[in-house]
Amino acid sequence: MSQTQLNRYHVISMVIDKSMTNSEAAQALDLSVRQIIRLKKGVKKEGPSFLVHKNKGRKPSHAFSEDFVSKIVALKKSDSYQSANFMHFQELLEEHENITISYNALHTILSSNGVKSPKKHRKKKVHHRRKRKAKEGQLIQIDASPHDWFGTGEKYDIHGAIDDSTGKIMGLYMTKNECRQGYFETLRSVVLNYGIPVSIYTDRHTIFRSPKADKLTIEEQLAGKTVKDTQFGRAMKELGITMIPARSPQAKGRIERLWDTLQSRLPVEFKIAGISTIEQANEFFADYLIKFNEKFAVAPEDTICAFRTLPEEICIDNILCVKEERILDNGLTFSFYNQRFKVVTNSMSVYPKSKIKVLLSPKFGVKAQYGEKIYDVIHWTEHKKSKVKKSKTNSNNKYRPDDGHYYKYGHQAWPKVTFEDSDHDILKMLEKIFLTQIA
Repeated sequence: MSQTQLNRYHVISMVIDKSMTNSEAAQALDLSVRQIIRLKKGVKKEGPSFLVHKNKGRKPSHAFSEDFVSKIVALKKSDSYQSANFMHFQELLEEHENITISYNALHTILSSNGVKSPKKHRKKKVHHRRKRKAKEGQLIQIDASPHDWFGTGEKYDIHGAIDDSTGKIMGLYMTKNECRQGYFETLRSVVLNYGIPVSIYTDRHTIFRSPKADKLTIEEQLAGKTVKDTQFGRAMKELGITMIPARSPQAKGRIERLWDTLQSRLPVEFKIAGISTIEQANEFFADYLIKFNEKFAVAPEDTICAFRTLPEEICIDNILCVKEERILDNGLTFSFYNQRFKVVTNSMSVYPKSKIKVLLSPKFGVKAQYGEKIYDVIHWTEHKKSKVKKSKTNSNNKYRPDDGHYYKYGHQAWPKVTFEDSDHDILKMLEKIFLTQIA
């Protein structure tokens, strides 16, 4: 008998001995008077065994078989599912093993067999919980998370975007390190699949804002001095998106909690799908986001969507890229990262000495923008003038004119013209030089 049952037997015995009333016993055992009367009657008839449940020691008819329990434990300890937490393991059993089991039953089976969840729960610091935005697309939180996603010991970064209103993942993109291009690709996924959000919540990484932004004094700000936008900040201005820098990781807690979930789930999903490269992971995300959002996303408070549709005349590739200014020379060429390029145009729409914007992206390479038009460019190589080597001549071999050269006899054949000669004599001399063949 358990301690509770022994305590009940002791109290009921006192009631039977009339040393305690039914009301006092009911108050002591936190039972009703009617239950006390029933227990007293049963103990008088069957003794202390009446207080022991009749199913004790008997296996329930709906209990799992030993083979089933062994199979569940073996699957959890296998290489594919070993890293999955209990909740994720329950989903994977239904998806890949065609086994449907409640979370409580699964937890009981695994815990009773000494299997612990890899997801540890520790007491966390309490932070003020901010209310979700009312509309989808009103605020997007973006961040990157370095982690050993493939279980190889090498860390890679996944860039992600999550909607604050619904908790829906808007985009994921993996690169070797946290970088501007990773955020560009993540935002491209958001804009093309959902639209242009109203604002985005970022950390204070130099990708999003210049490190000089916090160094401006009040006097400099009042004087109108500004800090040049980063490439990402410039792209957000072109799309009309407001950037909000967070002061702490807890301020953008929604995406921080997302990384905690993905770091627990994605390595298991990658292992099951046989994914081991960045390219395979980025292809995998398209279908995975649909499944993830169906399970975890919630409905927004306001059904009106805040996303704006990207206008058809705007090419997103020409915004999510690097842009720098250059000045064309007379040949419509410009220098860019120690290389020379020439603008390709068949008209006089681009002029020498014009200021252009050079666009650089892995999507299209290098292009030039003048006004609202985008032009292709070609790599330009200047032809170097070949230097003609002068043949060395012997300084002793002096040049000697032939006999017909006028230098040899001109001083004899051509008399000097002086002011003392008459006009008639001068004409005769010119006639002899230009009209008479000299023998």
